[in-house]
Amino acid sequence: MRILVVGSGGREHALVWKIAQSKLCTKLFCAPGNGGISQIAECVEIKADDVSGLLEFARKEKIDLTVVGPEKALSLGIVDEFTKAGLKIFGPDKKAANLEASKVFAKSFMAKHKVPTANFKIFDNPQAAHKYIEEHGAPCVIKADGLAAGKGVVVAKSTEEAKTAVTSMLQDKVFGEAGSKIIVEDCLFGSEVSILVITDSREVLALASAQDHKRIFDHDQGANTGGMGAYSPAPVATFAVLKEVMDKIIYRTIDGLAKDGIKYQGVLYAGIMLTKQGPQALEFNVRFGDPETQAILPRLKTDLVEVMLAASSGKLSKIGALEWDRRVCVCVVCAAAGYPGEYVQGQEILGLEQASHLPAVVVFHAGTKRTKDKFLTSGGRVLGVSGLGNTVQEAIDKAYRAVEKIKFEGMQYRKDIARKAL
Repeated sequence: MRILVVGSGGREHALVWKIAQSKLCTKLFCAPGNGGISQIAECVEIKADDVSGLLEFARKEKIDLTVVGPEKALSLGIVDEFTKAGLKIFGPDKKAANLEASKVFAKSFMAKHKVPTANFKIFDNPQAAHKYIEEHGAPCVIKADGLAAGKGVVVAKSTEEAKTAVTSMLQDKVFGEAGSKIIVEDCLFGSEVSILVITDSREVLALASAQDHKRIFDHDQGANTGGMGAYSPAPVATFAVLKEVMDKIIYRTIDGLAKDGIKYQGVLYAGIMLTKQGPQALEFNVRFGDPETQAILPRLKTDLVEVMLAASSGKLSKIGALEWDRRVCVCVVCAAAGYPGEYVQGQEILGLEQASHLPAVVVFHAGTKRTKDKFLTSGGRVLGVSGLGNTVQEAIDKAYRAVEKIKFEGMQYRKDIARKAL
């Protein structure tokens, strides 16, 4: 099979790495890819949100399966266009992608279909939002409606912080159109866990659980990021917890979409808070998580291409239970100086080969580019270093031993990834 992966980050490198292991894959392309991906797949200079360019390429190259990494392409309707052209593609269509593309749509959907989630109010007027915050107090969570590269959420500890977030989104338009509507919701407390499933709109296969670390600094301090590391499985996601999440959140969501006439094929990612009242849905993503994918896929033994093909053909029931490596996987993100704000690019990365050659370690590239025999930084999150171990501690040690081999100017990373699992 000739396979095309769309995207350029760490998640896409993990997908390319896993797909390349499939006995079904004969030729692999990635658009636009990155430095690390170029070592496994043929990188194509087409942006991930250039739907017409990608469609033209897939037709010309007779692509048998396209796998979409980033949410933007899905929200632009890449699946609708490929399906219309008779091309097989893994991912939800434009309507279904609204679960991530619009937080207003997602929260309204959850309320309608009784999916447990935090109480919320929708605003497009800053004064009305300020008044509501003054009456309800803090802590609370302010969310921009649209896609904001994982940065459109502010957990406000005080009413002043909440009002500042409202002003910056609704008045100052820091997220442009994505912030023309906002949600103010109650702050939930507990342990957070990421549950990813693959579905063909009827059958559902759960992937291994994972836990992400969103804040830039150790002990969950500092600004929110796209994710500074992850580990799988998450010990908090016990069998009983997973059953409750599946029954009350995942199945209700898949059933609710079907009732609303929306066919969902692809990955559904649920960010869950395990509260004293039970699991509550924080958000949905309509694609593989990043960096959770870099902690989950190294543990997957089943052929991922077979699973994706079955899901995109409505035949997921033909796939049995997924097979997993029993080891723990810990992924540590190495980020550029200044991230998640303005960051420096173009720094040479040293030590990649030494890190990659360590046993039970995989180095995934996120923001890198390759020039001749050198790798340079080209993004905020630069690398995701994954280590596998028989225990959580062993996996942590493997990942950090590899991180210590890698150097680029201004490199920053958290020192406490997966510590909470101990």
